[in-house]
Amino acid sequence: MRFDIISVLPGLLDSPFAHSILQRAQKKGIAEIHVHNLRDFSSNKHKNVDDYPYGGGSGMVMSIEPFAACIEKLQAERQYDEVVFMTPDGETLNQTMANQLSLGKNVIILCGHYKGIDQRIRDLYVTKEISIGDYVLSGGELPAAVLVDSIVRLIPGVLSDETSALSDSFQGELLDAPVYTRPAEWRGIRVPEILLSGDQAKINNWRHEKALERTMKRRPDLLE
Repeated sequence: MRFDIISVLPGLLDSPFAHSILQRAQKKGIAEIHVHNLRDFSSNKHKNVDDYPYGGGSGMVMSIEPFAACIEKLQAERQYDEVVFMTPDGETLNQTMANQLSLGKNVIILCGHYKGIDQRIRDLYVTKEISIGDYVLSGGELPAAVLVDSIVRLIPGVLSDETSALSDSFQGELLDAPVYTRPAEWRGIRVPEILLSGDQAKINNWRHEKALERTMKRRPDLLE
């Protein structure tokens, strides 16, 4: 799967994609992550990518021309399943959305800055607007990294144990059950005996009950 991320600060994405699962996915050739510097597509001699907003007000607005030039260049090279804009007023990212996006082949992700991007970019090019929560960050790079991570780990062959992603929280609309590892007793606290029993059917039932219990307590909205 290929990701093309358009950013005015591409250096912010160096570290998230250079380690752990995302690094291994790229080395295996399962995921391609390309970060494009928006300033490279500015026709302004100073490489500016923003301007004052029409109608006045504070802040600057990202210009339409650099985004359009970059998007159109990429779209001329291959077909994209989605053009995603990371924005606080988008649809909140969830596991179902990550599952659906992981079935695609090529995705463009736009990272905003300043007061936002020219609305015409959103109207003409963007097919999906995504938020990672009801708060505002300095730019769209960190949300883009979160989105890519949530998708890549679902692609077959990325995780050494492919069943791991299927049992994560929010798969099946429930939070995950508690997990334990060795030692079986630590400072007088023992691992639940059922997990040591070897009876997989009973263990699965216990995990489902605990997942339901945790969801009811922490995220009852998921059960609605």
